Amino acid sequence: MRLVIVDLDGTLLPCGSEARFIVHLFASGQIGPKALIRSLLFAVRHWPRFGRHVWKKNKSYLAGMRCTEVERLAHAFVTERLVPLLRERLHERIACHRAAGDHVLLMTGSPEFLARPLAQAIAADSWIATSCAHEDGIYLASVPTCHPFGGEKLRLAQDAARRLGFSLAEGMAYADTGEDIELLAAVGDAVAVAPDRMLAKRARSEGWEIISEKQILPARRSLAGIGQRA
Repeated sequence: MRLVIVDLDGTLLPCGSEARFIVHLFASGQIGPKALIRSLLFAVRHWPRFGRHVWKKNKSYLAGMRCTEVERLAHAFVTERLVPLLRERLHERIACHRAAGDHVLLMTGSPEFLARPLAQAIAADSWIATSCAHEDGIYLASVPTCHPFGGEKLRLAQDAARRLGFSLAEGMAYADTGEDIELLAAVGDAVAVAPDRMLAKRARSEGWEIISEKQILPARRSLAGIGQRA
């Protein structure tokens, strides 16, 4: 038994889950021009602190929305739009890890309201995702209180390993970008999934397993079928 950490966007999914959700919110009229203005103001205000990563920290499009309503919308969106896109080969690997008794941890920079239903869809044992700032059940135009990204992702993985009683150095991780190199270098078995140029270069030099884009197919089975396989 070991800890298996799985990234979401670009790894389990071939797309950005949050970006698609934002488009969905705009298209359905849940958010409008004011959300765009808030996002631009957030970027201007926090650019000196976060630089090019400011958009990853920017959750101000949610400001003023009730947490419960966003969760409801996100759950329906995940079920209808994202679950069918989950990559079949990664799905099968996760099923194998679960069958072997490994602890599957979904770790993502996407908001928790998207990560939770996706983690449940793949039967992950736990998940760590971005916690968006809120007060009295209403989202705020503030920096997230927790954001698994870059070095922070590694720190959260180390904390999770200690809390769950696993050795991170004996664990395994799946990821797709150079931003995850710190985490991948800290585990015993690293897997680069459809990696970007930076990660592909490092994976080749370290001898990490690489799953190319061509090797990955969209899931074609129903969620019920996946559960039966496991």
